[in-house]
Amino acid sequence: MELRAESIRVVGACDTWTFPLKMKERHPLEYVRQFPHLRCRSNTLASLLRIRSEATAAIHSFFQDNGYVHIHTPIITSNDCEGAGELFQIETSNEAKEKTHFFNVPAFLTVSGQLHLEVMAGAFTRVFTFGPTFRAEDSQSRRHLAEFYMVEAELSFTESLQDIMQVMEDLFKTVTSTVLSKCPHDVELFHKYIAPAQKGRLEQILKHKFVTISYNEAVEILKQASQTFTFKPEWGCDLQTEHEKYLVKHCGEVPVFVINYPYDLKPFYMRDNEDGPQHTVAAVDLLVPGVGELCGGSLREERLPFLESRLQRLKIADAYQWYLDLRKYGSVPHGGFGMGFERYLQYILGVANIKDVIPFPRFSHSCLL
Repeated sequence: MELRAESIRVVGACDTWTFPLKMKERHPLEYVRQFPHLRCRSNTLASLLRIRSEATAAIHSFFQDNGYVHIHTPIITSNDCEGAGELFQIETSNEAKEKTHFFNVPAFLTVSGQLHLEVMAGAFTRVFTFGPTFRAEDSQSRRHLAEFYMVEAELSFTESLQDIMQVMEDLFKTVTSTVLSKCPHDVELFHKYIAPAQKGRLEQILKHKFVTISYNEAVEILKQASQTFTFKPEWGCDLQTEHEKYLVKHCGEVPVFVINYPYDLKPFYMRDNEDGPQHTVAAVDLLVPGVGELCGGSLREERLPFLESRLQRLKIADAYQWYLDLRKYGSVPHGGFGMGFERYLQYILGVANIKDVIPFPRFSHSCLL
């Protein structure tokens, strides 16, 4: 289309010689990342932000259409849900001088809304939350951020890990189908210039069931190729990123559920399988090609004696008395999961670095803007 202009008014002048994003030039994502205040003006980031917006709406629609109640879980908390110790502690400017706590107890930025969702699952059958979470990991990897968004859900009246896995799979497929249909041009930009053939792979994945293997089976598969790994696979060891990627490749480059992890690897709230010498819990991780772990979930330990015993062994029973009350005053079998939103976007778009799928990335030694 050609236009014949009768007049032109410059609304906001721009020095094109010094502006870092040049017209008709496809800048690498690593380059654009240097300009967090300007990169949303590039085609790639503009497309990414539209996709984020559509995916966010699709996630809310999925849960609301399936009878979930949306809960705003707190960002400031006194609990460490994961028990990994990777917490950002909150202090006021006076606390360091006066040695007092604003909340009378140590407070942290949340690593997960799960425990608060469990509270709400005692009043509602299905609940979910979707908000920022924080991990003080000193990592420069392509898979980790200090601040990221997490989708978490909790289901009451379920005694089957398969129920949790089905919700994970349905969520992934529903949201992905929605994004592909509502943002075709934006997704195409990524699939054409950043991850060729990713669209075809996604369309195939959406047509088939995800694969399921046990932790025991995973270890046996890994042992057969142990010479290729930096970390040697052994029963009782946590799966490393290189292990996760190998398992996905072994299973045909499709999403893979790994279930029933060793008891000692997982947090206190996961349900004991009571299965003999190879003691496991009813836990599940969803692994996807190129990214590794996308979702993690479990059945929760609803049996008061089992939970009391484990908290006492870990010497944290006093801190979690309120959590024991949830079982003491009437509980039901329940479970849930969390999905990293940025890792989800990484996977469906084929983006190598997680820092390129969030508007303002926060990671160790970097808090620009």
